[in-house]
Amino acid sequence: MTEALKGKKILIVDDEPDVLETLCELLDMCVVDYARNFETAERLLGENSYDAAIFDIMGVKGYDLLQIARGRDLPALMLTAHALSPDHLVKSLKGGAFAYIPKDEMVDIAIYLDDIIQGKLKGDRNSRNWFTKLSSVFDRKFGSDWRIKHKKALQDLDLTHTREELEKIL
Repeated sequence: MTEALKGKKILIVDDEPDVLETLCELLDMCVVDYARNFETAERLLGENSYDAAIFDIMGVKGYDLLQIARGRDLPALMLTAHALSPDHLVKSLKGGAFAYIPKDEMVDIAIYLDDIIQGKLKGDRNSRNWFTKLSSVFDRKFGSDWRIKHKKALQDLDLTHTREELEKIL
């Protein structure tokens, strides 16, 4: 998997220096640009081309950056700690994000990033391997009934795996 990411150009935007440092270390096989605020990220997006982007939601206007990325057909992964909710998950995906990852799961960021880059290359914008992998995390964080409360949105986003289906996949 790291071979597939080798040399890929990635933009990471987060207002937390320790998160940026960790992500740069985890993605050391990539060519990484990073920004700590919206303005710098917007400038970098205008000056460079990237294979993928990772945006924090809060603190850097992540949804505005997502809109810019979508306009450039740039696959984006939303990474969050403070906007960790079913509503933000749905908003991120409806806004064009390829994935929505809790920051406490960023240790596997290379796996998720590889998945979205491969999905874009294959023309599969709706690869949901990340969701399958994180399903139990979301159930634990959001509560057991979150899928029922967001059933329509999950159906619209093709995120309606049953627990049994997920167990077979995993």
